[in-house]
This record gives sequence, structure tokens and C-alpha cells, in this order.
Amino acid sequence: MAKNGQTKAVAKSQKFLVTGGSGFLGSYVVDKLLEKGVSWDNLFIPRSRDFDLRKREVCTEAVKGIDVVVHLAGIVGGIGFNKENPGSMFYDNLLMGVHLMEEARKAGVKKFVAIGTVCSYPKFTPVPFKEEDLWNGYPEETNAPYGLAKKMLLVQSQSYREQYGFNSIFLLPVNLYGPGDNFRPESSHVIPALIKKFLEARNSNSGEVVVWGTGKATREFLYVEDAAEAIVLATEKYNKSDPINLGSSFEISIGDLAKLISQIVGFKGKIVFDTTKPDGQPRRKLDTTRAEKEFSFKSKTDFYTGLRKTIAWYERALAWYETKFA
Repeated sequence: MAKNGQTKAVAKSQKFLVTGGSGFLGSYVVDKLLEKGVSWDNLFIPRSRDFDLRKREVCTEAVKGIDVVVHLAGIVGGIGFNKENPGSMFYDNLLMGVHLMEEARKAGVKKFVAIGTVCSYPKFTPVPFKEEDLWNGYPEETNAPYGLAKKMLLVQSQSYREQYGFNSIFLLPVNLYGPGDNFRPESSHVIPALIKKFLEARNSNSGEVVVWGTGKATREFLYVEDAAEAIVLATEKYNKSDPINLGSSFEISIGDLAKLISQIVGFKGKIVFDTTKPDGQPRRKLDTTRAEKEFSFKSKTDFYTGLRKTIAWYERALAWYETKFA
């Protein structure tokens, strides 16, 4: 393979390894690959209970006969989870990436798609975040172990391309949300955490909902199906060493987000901000120019529509669970 990594679009007949393929984002990526004509026979989706990707020898087995790796697997969580597990967040995510990419290279994998995180950006990055700003400071403290572990995939990707001509790309999705998200309180991100809180408060006629932080921090959110589309487009069309942001170019404060969710679910009580809890990074909003230029990606789902779909999905899932296990 040439060192510039220029290759043809992904062929339907190629064999794909999708780590994390049974998870939130991964299940949507798998659906998009199937829509593109990739058959189930050409998809390998290892489960974490069977394949511990922190172990080199497991990664060796996982990449045998594989043409394309889409590495989505990771240990992830919200601010609280990150604060409680900084060591394992760093170690587990770092080892998975390092071992998997090295074994993929040695096995002759044709393309490696590494999924990073917006948490890799410096705490005080100018808005909108440009890919060139990635190394201009240290990440926000609660996210740093996770963000830096994932950021090492970029270093590995670029150095492997330079030395070995290995075709690896690095994508930086912003905060994701959508149906099927993680709603477990101990590890969920802000949107599912707030949806769960407001629905429970509405259903129990509670007078208030407590939200972490001041409410002033802002976030950009990308609907999960749009993120999956971007990843598959990049897998097909992008073959360069430069990292690429994946976002929606939409920014909302946590305070406004809480108000919007409360309105959609019909909560009538008071929203209280617990300012003893951390806000996390002050602002997040990505510059998505490069993704549109390189593989024509632009998010399609407006935030209000995506949020309503997510809330409706969770309400249906909750009703099913309560009926099944009542």
C-alpha cells in the first residue's frame, strides 16, 4: 500500500471487524454497513465477555482474516464515572487501542478506523474546536484520562502511516445521543441522565429535579444515526492522516437542555442546579468543515427532533420493562 494511504472505497466483499458493534453507537454502524450491502457473513462483532481486547493475544485472534477494522469499543461514562475511575479509564482504553492497531498492522488489515473523542480537546479550546487545536493544551481534568488514552490512537495512527504505510484514520465525534443510549445512572452521559431524572420526577409528582453544575456549560450533541453515517462514509472515502471532527454544529447550555427536556416530558416542577458538582469543560462546539469537505458529511437530524425520538424510545423501553417484570 502506498504511504499516502490512498485506496478504493470499501468493498462489500471485505470482512469487517467492528469492536463495540453491539453497543450504542456500534449497533447503528453495523446497521449502516448492512444498508451499504455488507453481508452478516462479512461482519465480525466480538462481545467483551468473550474477547478482552486489553490482551494482545486476544487482539491477534480478533483481526485474523479481517480487511477493515472499525474500533468503537471503549470504557465510557459521564463526569461522575470518569471521576471515580480515572485509572481504569486510561489503562483499559489505551491498551485496547494500542494492541488492536498493532495486531491489525501485523495481520495486513487494509484499513483501520479509530474512533476518538471530543474529550481529547484542551479544556479551553477556542470555539468552534478546530482539529488543529488538539495539541494546544491539557484536556478538562475529569475527562483527561479517557481523552488522552483515546488521543494516543491518533499518535499511533499517524506514526504507523508514516513508518509502515498503514492506512489508519482518526475520527473525533462530539457527544452522542439517541434511542438505545445508556440510561444507567452510574455511567450515563448528560442527555440520558436528565431524561431519566425528569421522567421519574414527573411520574412520581416530585417537586424538583437536581441538575449537576451551574447549567452554564455548553455542549454540542450529534444524533447517533448521523454519527454512524459519518463513520461509514469515512470508512468508504477518507484515507488521510489528519483527524476529523464529527458534529452537528449546534451548541446548547446544560441549563437550556434541562428546560427543554422538562418541557418535552411534561415535568411541572422546579429545576435546581447543584453548583457543588463540576460543570466539566466550559464549552464544546466543533468545526465540522473538514468532514463535509473530505467525505460530504453533514448531520441531518435537528436536535429537537432527535431529543423527542430519544425520549419516546426510553418511555417505550421503560413501559416494556415494567410490564415484563412487574
